[in-house]
Amino acid sequence: MLALPLLLAALWLQPAAAIPAGATIPADATADPALQRARAVLARVPLIDGHNDLPWAIRKHAAAAGDVAAYGLRGHTGGHTDLPRLREGRLGAQFWSVYVPGDLPAPDLLRVQLEQIDLARRIVALHPEDLGLALTADELERVFRGGRIASLLGLEGGHTIIDSLAVLRSYYGLGVRYMTLTHNVHTSWADCAALPPRHGGLTRFGEAVVAEMNHLGMLVDLSHVAPATMDDALRVSEAPVIFSHSSARALTDVPRNVPDDILRRVAANGGVVMVTFLPAYVSQAVADDRDTRGRARAAAKRLAPAARRQALAELAARPPARATLAQVADHIEHIRRVAGVEHVGIGGDFDGMSSAPVGLEDVSKYPDLFAELARRGWTDGELEQLAGRNLLRALRAAEAVARRLQATRPPALATLEQLDGPASALTRASRR
Repeated sequence: MLALPLLLAALWLQPAAAIPAGATIPADATADPALQRARAVLARVPLIDGHNDLPWAIRKHAAAAGDVAAYGLRGHTGGHTDLPRLREGRLGAQFWSVYVPGDLPAPDLLRVQLEQIDLARRIVALHPEDLGLALTADELERVFRGGRIASLLGLEGGHTIIDSLAVLRSYYGLGVRYMTLTHNVHTSWADCAALPPRHGGLTRFGEAVVAEMNHLGMLVDLSHVAPATMDDALRVSEAPVIFSHSSARALTDVPRNVPDDILRRVAANGGVVMVTFLPAYVSQAVADDRDTRGRARAAAKRLAPAARRQALAELAARPPARATLAQVADHIEHIRRVAGVEHVGIGGDFDGMSSAPVGLEDVSKYPDLFAELARRGWTDGELEQLAGRNLLRALRAAEAVARRLQATRPPALATLEQLDGPASALTRASRR
């Protein structure tokens, strides 16, 4: 075993990554024409964010523990999200993530999923002066024109349909308007990006799930899924797909990001990639630093107690790499170049990360990102597409596909066992 100094030297031989240069955002908006333009755009068109984990943050909050009123959204919450900062950030519509961990015991999945849908709907119901539930693209625009933030629900992880198309339909009935096919665990019918493949993409039942989502008008969300699952879903889906919170793999090489060949297929499909702000997915330095720290923590576990404490203390003292607003803008521009400006959007993942990028510290900072793009030459029309026009187009297309399909066939009744064979039932409880 390496001595402690040699162990740390082997892991940290390269210097700590410097913070890449980002745009300077003037404090006085009146002195910054780009920021003025950004705010004017966001007054005309709803800025639609594809992913915010506020419902889970409230559920896990030590003092609130699922109590929306106690969490105190009318004041500063201490997290990334509250009503004053949403207003400052000019947000027009938010998909609230109704996330449930994939490692829960199967009997708990349905209960916790229903609790999270209820919690998200309570967020909206308790703040009617600021938020309004939206179930269609038209309702989204109507709530926005009324001066409130349209609120939609996004289900993160197909594990909570517990292999049932009837459960999927029930979630739609409760207001869910997209479903991420996987989170960080495989389902019985689809591969995630975080683990070695098990199915090679979608199984036959997984294809039926996508088809039934098309029948409902529920957006198929491909964030978190393996490339093979992306490929299969794009082949099967008759409606535009989305990535609710993903970035470009060509710039940050992590499994969660979208490869260029898939970006080109998203363009052909009419879909939208909503760029995430998660530091490890927009900065290669942050991704590498995260991996280095993970290896250091694993190595420290093999040391004697005193050496372990010293190693962990030195690890904690080392400044982490940081992502920046400028790097998020780089991902937006890359997706624009590869897929086209009609196929890019925003999916911040606020309250789903411990540390946000420099310049995008919370939900008040969206105008700064749009100002950066304005400085890079984006027209007002292109900024409007990024903000919300692209997602509205995809949502309306999904609604149109649903009307057509509902006129030609009833809801599907297929089961996992019927399509994937009796042996598939044995894998229900094992999704890792």
